[in-house]
Amino acid sequence: MTTRLNPYLGFRDTAREAMEFYHSVFGGELTLSTFGDFQASEDPAEQDKIMHGMLETENGLVLMGADTPNSMDYTVGTNYSVSLSGTDEAELRGYWDKLSDGGTVTLPLERAPWGDSFGMCSDRFGVSWLVNIGAPES
Repeated sequence: MTTRLNPYLGFRDTAREAMEFYHSVFGGELTLSTFGDFQASEDPAEQDKIMHGMLETENGLVLMGADTPNSMDYTVGTNYSVSLSGTDEAELRGYWDKLSDGGTVTLPLERAPWGDSFGMCSDRFGVSWLVNIGAPES
C-alpha cells in the first residue's frame, strides 16, 4: 500500500449518520467500526459510537471520520485532522518525526488496539495529524 493522505473528520455522536450521508453522496464502500469492536473505551455510553469510519470510492476518494470520545474536547470548526496512512514504516515515522517536532504529541506513535502503530499530534502551525502504520503487505 502506498502512503495515503486524506481528511479525517471528527463528530460528536453523529459520525454514523454523517458517514452514511457522505456514502450516499459519493458512493463507494463504507466501513464503520465502533469503540466496542476494539474495546477502545471503558465508557459504556461509547460502545456503539464510531471509533473509525472509512469511505473509499472507485475513483480514489477517501474520507475518514469518527466520534470524538466524551473525554476529549470537541469544537465545531476545528473537528478535522489530516491522516497519513500506509505500510512503509520508515517513511511514515519520518513524517511523524518532522510533523511532531516543535508541535504537540496528543497520542504517541505506538501499537494501537487494532494492531497497527498509531499516533496523533499537532504540528507547530496547529494542524492536527493522525499517522497510522499498518503491517507490510505480503
